[in-house]
Amino acid sequence: MIRMQRIGRKNMPAFRIIVAEHTRGPKTGNIVEKVGTYNPKTKEKQFNADRIKYWLSVGAKASATVHNMLVSEKIITGAKIAKHQEKPAEPVAAKTADLPAEASAQAGGGSPDSSQSEEVREVKAEAKAPEAETAPAAEEKVEAKEEKVA
Repeated sequence: MIRMQRIGRKNMPAFRIIVAEHTRGPKTGNIVEKVGTYNPKTKEKQFNADRIKYWLSVGAKASATVHNMLVSEKIITGAKIAKHQEKPAEPVAAKTADLPAEASAQAGGGSPDSSQSEEVREVKAEAKAPEAETAPAAEEKVEAKEEKVA
């Protein structure tokens, strides 16, 4: 695998571009070959393009960051790799629609809002049902622990 190995002191990062076994961590020092350097502060990049192309030809794979740097420097061709995948966002409207009704139900003595449809009430009742089932089980566990202690 072609990856980055951090060198340099605290708050002064610098990286080596190395070839190492993919099972070994980059800090172990067991590298196969050093093929370049990268300084993120000065944006200075140095690559040994011939050796990188050789290692890629024999089956080495570049990490996402190194791959993107090699594409930017036109050492290899291809599309850049997305390093971070975004999680799909949950609909905010569904979360906020239930909040005022529950808040008014708690403030008004626990009675559900009369303008809610029966389907909404059923869904809320189903959501609350698992909590009711787990409460007796928790009480039984507490009682069992008390008996063991006594």
